Amino acid sequence: MADYHPIDITVYPPLFQQFATYKTVIQGRSPATLEDYLSDLKLFFRVYKMLKFTPGVPLDEISIDDIDAAFLAGVTKTDVYMVFNWLVSERGNKTSARARKLSALKSFYKYLTVTEHILDVNPVRDIDAPKQAQRLPKYLTLEESVILLETIAADTDSATRERDYAMVTLFLNCGMRLSELVGISLTDIDAEMRSLRVIGKGNKERVIYLNDACRDALKAYLPVRAATAEHLGQEHKNALFLSTRRNQRISQKTVQFVVKKYLDAAGLGNRKLSTHKLRHTAATLMYQQGGVDVRVLKDILGHEQLNTTQIYTHVSDESMRAAADANPLAKIKAGK
Repeated sequence: MADYHPIDITVYPPLFQQFATYKTVIQGRSPATLEDYLSDLKLFFRVYKMLKFTPGVPLDEISIDDIDAAFLAGVTKTDVYMVFNWLVSERGNKTSARARKLSALKSFYKYLTVTEHILDVNPVRDIDAPKQAQRLPKYLTLEESVILLETIAADTDSATRERDYAMVTLFLNCGMRLSELVGISLTDIDAEMRSLRVIGKGNKERVIYLNDACRDALKAYLPVRAATAEHLGQEHKNALFLSTRRNQRISQKTVQFVVKKYLDAAGLGNRKLSTHKLRHTAATLMYQQGGVDVRVLKDILGHEQLNTTQIYTHVSDESMRAAADANPLAKIKAGK
């Protein structure tokens, strides 16, 4: 697995540090999740201080270093509404962004009131999360997926062609998350290259099985990787996918750049697709054309709840409706 380094929580107020330690040590939250929590809390309390106490002061000049239990006890439900109203009107925060910030705030105040009994009142306990519209995921068709892979394979001028082809092949065949892909280490792959381990959301480990396409792509890439791994630092020697320019484990940003580059080259750049949409593609193709049971798909994707996976059954329903409308008899009506 990737050698994750904990974020520096010492730059936050003491109660934030205690909360972060609890989330990491007791609840096993990943560094990425923890960083999201602390970032959302920092923004919330900066906006709160700006609106309530220092109007006119630029947001990035507002410190949260003085936040303590007495300060946190003074926040009311009305104040929370005030901050979220500003986030909508001034930042244009969409429903998903507001839901994430509210989740961080709820978790923080629950820790302060229920877990540690530092505060008596939780101002966000009864605030409902904003309802998010259920949108069908964007994905590539089978034909578009093949075009994308062929575009990468044809890029013989690229020094990273084998690496890029292997990364996109894993996305499209395994449905893994971006964070999971960049975190893969050589020791995560079994000796026969039949499966590999990844760390998913909530720091949970799962096994992903590799098909022939994945094995072939990795076998083509590994010799190329070996030839470029000479100058790797010790902490990156076990990384599967490398940034050859930086001589280190590949970053999420680099993977996103690679995927966008080849989507553009394949003529698919106008679809607003991303690495996460390749995950959607894998799931959709497995369910619709591979006949994979939705309960099995749940485990493949690393979902905790089945209802998260069931969005792909809606994709199938949408396709069936489209097929019915495409019937040449669909427009034939009885005459009066």
